Amino acid sequence: MIILDKDNFEQEVLNSEGLVLVDYWNEGCEPCKALMPDIEALSQAYGEKIKFCKLNTSSARRLAISQKVLGLPTITLYKGGAKIDEATKEAATKSGVQAMLDAALTAHAEEA
Repeated sequence: MIILDKDNFEQEVLNSEGLVLVDYWNEGCEPCKALMPDIEALSQAYGEKIKFCKLNTSSARRLAISQKVLGLPTITLYKGGAKIDEATKEAATKSGVQAMLDAALTAHAEEA
């Protein structure tokens, strides 16, 4: 997983062509920390199809707010730099994120 910060977010997420997942988290968010191993497992499972990144909002609050991340955990999916879907709070589970990724990959394949 790529570790994001305010210096590389634009290049890695907003200027990226394909699908990019961003896991917004911070040290004080227990659900975020509990979800992280699942997100890392998904990053292995999806391999090259989706770029997986994580952003610690503690050191990038303004950036998170600019992306309309208002609560944690938030898992956001971008395509071509635009937010296309997200899983927050109760939906931010391994199965919820996996369903979001599968739907995006299906839509992406239909467009190609």
